[in-house]
Amino acid sequence: MASITMNNVVKTYPDGFTAVKGIDMEIADGEFVILVGPSGCGKSTLLRMIVGLEDITDGEMRIADEVVNDKAPRDRDLAMVFQNYALYPHLTVYENIAFPLRLAKGKFTDQEIDERVRRASTLLELDEHLERKPANLSGGQRQRVAMGRAIVRQAQAFLFDEPLSNLDAKLRGQMRTEIARLQRTLATTTVYVTHDQTEAMTLGDRVCVLRHGEIQQMASPRGLYEQPVNLFVAGFIGSPPMNFLPGEVQGGTLHTPVVDIPLDDRMRRALGDRSLVIVGVRPDAFEDADTLPAQDRDKGLTFPVDVDVTEWLGEVLYAYIPFETHDAVRDKLEELDRDLDGEGMRTQLVVALDSLSPVRAGDTADLWFDPSKLHMFDPETGDNLTRSQERAEVIEDEAVEQRRRAMERARKRAEREEARVG
Repeated sequence: MASITMNNVVKTYPDGFTAVKGIDMEIADGEFVILVGPSGCGKSTLLRMIVGLEDITDGEMRIADEVVNDKAPRDRDLAMVFQNYALYPHLTVYENIAFPLRLAKGKFTDQEIDERVRRASTLLELDEHLERKPANLSGGQRQRVAMGRAIVRQAQAFLFDEPLSNLDAKLRGQMRTEIARLQRTLATTTVYVTHDQTEAMTLGDRVCVLRHGEIQQMASPRGLYEQPVNLFVAGFIGSPPMNFLPGEVQGGTLHTPVVDIPLDDRMRRALGDRSLVIVGVRPDAFEDADTLPAQDRDKGLTFPVDVDVTEWLGEVLYAYIPFETHDAVRDKLEELDRDLDGEGMRTQLVVALDSLSPVRAGDTADLWFDPSKLHMFDPETGDNLTRSQERAEVIEDEAVEQRRRAMERARKRAEREEARVG
């Protein structure tokens, strides 16, 4: 295992396009880091620079405190799992997993190869498939074989390049669990590229959000969700994404297209002398007011809306409320929509309600939300004006402690398993 450190890493192609712009990043030994962002943000390029498949134009890449800028991929002792599995169709599962060991030409005995292959196959529940060919396996089984080939190398780090994008939704869910369990068991430094929201928020110890080749924010999933640094991170993290509305300040009130919000001290400090902001509210910050006890209603704001469309998904009900945005923030929100690979759909408030809510399309419904949960963003810079650095640090400290406990539990499970087998 090893740490990975990047100091001002740059990638510029011969045509002058700079895909990665001065990345500084430290990935701790045993940490699971996700690189996420929209298409073209530089996440796959950065991963390929770590493994050595892309040259580094400028800056320094260190693996286990050793500069590897000029090292060939085979000399970096890293294991990569690709999107398309990259299995040899004429080899059995056993031989596909054993392939990197046999490639070492005499470094491992047949017994050592067998022990490593069978340990990996047991971890990945592939024991009964060892004599089959890849063509006879499901997509999830093929990806597990690819992961097994990475495991047997006992490399310093695992690198995953969108490994689940070819799988259907059910298999992706199963494989996410497999990868999370495997990483905790092996405690191997892992860098994982994805564009999938769910993978980013459920797998990583920390998530690095990239935009146009630059890091926007690197934090725990909860840190990104609760304390985003800017409009882009707030809009990218979360599914459905954060709602953005124009907010005009008039006297002691923040006027939005759906509700007028009295200014509290937190909002006043954030506003400064601004008269216009972009208000951000997560869909899960809302409630159906009719389902709340009376004492809870007084803790927030209740307001009527005309519901356009609803989607009932069993565990949650999504309601969509159209609104007209302000001309002064329209350009900024359209720019954000383009950066997020959006399609320029009409502006609408999305609220996530309890699945038992009776609200349906065409209704006039009373919604409730707590103003302390809203964010305010500068319409020029996109900076989050209400972000609390103190709260963000508490969240990160808690995430570090949770990771430490998870690693300790995994270590104890491994010890019990070894004792049982022995």
